[in-house]
Amino acid sequence: MSKKEELLALIKQNDYRGMDVKQLSRMIQMEDSVAFTELMKLLNDLEAARIIARDERHRYFLSEKLGYVSGTLRINPKGFGFVETADDSYYIARERLGFGMDRDVVYARTWTNNDKSVEGEVVEVISHSVTHIVGVVKIKEGSKYFLPDSYLNNRKIKITNYDDFKLVNDSKVLLHIDSYGTVLKCHIEKEIGYKYDPGIDILSILLEKDIVPEFNEKVKAEVAGIKEEVDVNELKNREDLRKLLTITIDGEDARDLDDAISIEKIEKGYRLYVHIADVSHYVQEKTALDKEAYHRGTSVYVVDRVVPMLPHALCNGICSLNPHVDRLTITCMMEIDRTGNVMNYRIFPSVINSNERMTYTNVNKILSGDAKTQKAYPHLLKMCLDMKVLAGIIRRRREGLGAIDFDSREAKILVDEKGKPKDIVLRERGEAERIIEDFMIAANETVATHMKWLETPSMYRIHEAPEPKKMREFARIAKTLGYTFKGGIQDVHPKQLQALLDEARGQDNYFVLSSFMLRSMQKARYDNRCLGHFGLGLKEYLHFTSPIRRYPDLIVHRMLRKYIFTSSEDVDKMKQDEQWCEQAAIQASERERNAVDAERAVDDMKKAEYMENYIGQRFAGVISGITKFGMFVELDNTVEGLVHISSMEDDYYHYDEVSHSLIGEHTANVYRMGQKVQVRCIDANRFKREVDFALLTKKRGKRGR
Repeated sequence: MSKKEELLALIKQNDYRGMDVKQLSRMIQMEDSVAFTELMKLLNDLEAARIIARDERHRYFLSEKLGYVSGTLRINPKGFGFVETADDSYYIARERLGFGMDRDVVYARTWTNNDKSVEGEVVEVISHSVTHIVGVVKIKEGSKYFLPDSYLNNRKIKITNYDDFKLVNDSKVLLHIDSYGTVLKCHIEKEIGYKYDPGIDILSILLEKDIVPEFNEKVKAEVAGIKEEVDVNELKNREDLRKLLTITIDGEDARDLDDAISIEKIEKGYRLYVHIADVSHYVQEKTALDKEAYHRGTSVYVVDRVVPMLPHALCNGICSLNPHVDRLTITCMMEIDRTGNVMNYRIFPSVINSNERMTYTNVNKILSGDAKTQKAYPHLLKMCLDMKVLAGIIRRRREGLGAIDFDSREAKILVDEKGKPKDIVLRERGEAERIIEDFMIAANETVATHMKWLETPSMYRIHEAPEPKKMREFARIAKTLGYTFKGGIQDVHPKQLQALLDEARGQDNYFVLSSFMLRSMQKARYDNRCLGHFGLGLKEYLHFTSPIRRYPDLIVHRMLRKYIFTSSEDVDKMKQDEQWCEQAAIQASERERNAVDAERAVDDMKKAEYMENYIGQRFAGVISGITKFGMFVELDNTVEGLVHISSMEDDYYHYDEVSHSLIGEHTANVYRMGQKVQVRCIDANRFKREVDFALLTKKRGKRGR
C-alpha cells in the first residue's frame, strides 16, 4: 500500500476524529524531514483535488465530512444563488458567491444554521460555463462603461475593443470573455442593437444563453442542397400509407408539424398509427447540420418567436407533415385493447400524405358538438370520436399505473407588433390537446420498450423517484396546507402523490401544492440507460415524436434506422454508439435546461413589463412561497411578486422554518402558503425582471387606556 493509500485509508476510517499534520505524520510514520515534506505534498495534492479539507483547527477530514460539495451554481436575477448537486440544492447568499457565475461548476462549503436551514459559500470555481456576457454600454461625457444584464457579483469588466464599434449610449452588446479573475477581460463580439428598440430585449436574453437565431453558412449551404420534394426513389423501401386517412393536430400558429395520426377500429380495440417526420433521413450524421442541431439541442419557444433547432427550410418545409403532399415518416403502429395495453405493434419507415392540417381549436369544437365545425369536416367526425374513446382508454391505463397529472397553470403572454405585452391569459388545455399527448406518450413508451428489449443503443427520457429528504420536506409543506401525506416516504409511489392532488383539486391552494410537489421531484433528463419515468408511472420511456425540435428524438430515429430497420449487428459500432449516446444525453439535458431558463427569463421580463402599467393597483393573490426575506404572491394570471419583509409594517415578523410561515411577534398574525391575500403593486422593472407587492392589511384601531 502506498503512503497516499495509507493516508486515505486512515482518514476514511469510521472512528477517525480528525488529525493535524503532526498527528498524521506520527500515525503513518512520516516524521523525518524528507518524509514529512512528502506528507505535506500529499496533503496539498489531496486538498487541491478537493478530496480532503481542513477545519478551523487545521485538522484534516474528507471534504464531504466538513460539508464541502461540488455542483452547478445557479444565480437568481435578484443576486442570490443555489449550488445544485445530484442529490441536493444549497442556498448561497449574494455576498458568498465569490467569483462564481451562473452555471459555473463550483466547489462550495456548506453548513447548517441554528434554525436547521442549510446554506453555503463558493470556495472555488472548478470550471467556467459562461463564455459570453450581454449588457448595455453607457456613455457619459465621452467615457464608456458597461452594465451587465445579469448579476455578476460586482465583478469588474475590462473591454479591450470599444473603438471597433460605433456605439451610442444604451447600445446592447455581446461580450466574449477572454480571461477570468478579479477582472473579466472581454472583447465586444457583436453589437445587438439599441436597448429600447422592439425585440432587442428578448434577443439579448437569447444571446446571453448561447441561443443564436441565425445559422452559419455551412449549415445554410447543406440545407440548400436538400430537395424540396420527396425523392420517388426513396419510396421503394417504405410502407406506403398515403391512402390511409391521416391528420395532423397542432396549435394555430404551429409551422413545424412533426407528428400525424391515423386510427382504425378493430375487433379487440383500436389500431393507432403515430407517424413522425423522418428527420434523420435529411439530417445525416456528422454533417454541419447535424453538429449544429447537436449544439442547439432543442428549439426554443419564447413570447414572440421561435429559435428552431433546424433551419426553417427543413422544419417548416420538407420535414414538416404539411397537408396534401408526400412526406417521409417513421410510423409506430399499435394495436391497443380496451384496457389500454398494446397487444401488437410495428415500427417501420413509411410515406404518408396528410389529409388535413387540423388545429386543437377545431378538434375541440368537433368533440363538443359545434355544428358549423362538424359540417366543415364531415369526413373526420368518426375519426375524432374514435380518437377520444381510445385516448380515454390509454389515459385510464396510465392512471392505473400511477401517472401524476399536475394540471399546472401555464400563461400565454400576448404582445403587440412592437413586442409590448398587452395581456396575460391562461393557456387552455382541451380534450384535443390531451388526446395528442396520450397518443404521443403511447408511441414513446412502445418505442422505448422495443429498443430496451432488443438492447439497441438509444437515448431514454428518465425521471427518477424523488429523494426521501425532499419528500419529507414536501410532506411537511403539504401538512401546513392542510393535507396529510399517506404512505412511506422512503420508497414513494406516484399514486401517493396523485392521491394528494386529487384531494386538493378545486381548492384555493391546489396550484401551490402542485407547484411544491413539482419542485420536490427530481428533474427529468436524458440518459443512455432505461431507468423509467416516475411522473408517468412507466418503466420504459423515451422521446421519439418530435425530431424536428428535439435532438434526442433525432438520435432515437437514427438508432432505429441503424440497428432495427437494417438489422446491423456490428458489436464495436454498437459500443461506440452506446458511449456516444451517454455523452449526447448529458449535452441534450444541459441544452434543455438552458432553453427552459431562457424561456422563463423572457416570461419574467414580459410579465414585469406588463405590470409596469399597473403600479399602484390592487390585486387578489395567493401566497406561493415564504422565505426569510418575505413572501411571494401569485396572481390569477400567474404573475408572481415579492412582498419584502421590510414592507410589512404592521408587526415584526419571524420566519418559521418548520411550518414555512411568517409569524408576527406582537400580533401573532400568521402568513402561510396557499393563503389568499390582497396586495398592491408597488414596483415592476422589466430589466430586473422583478415585481414588488405590498400587503393590504386592515389597520388596527387604537386601544383605549
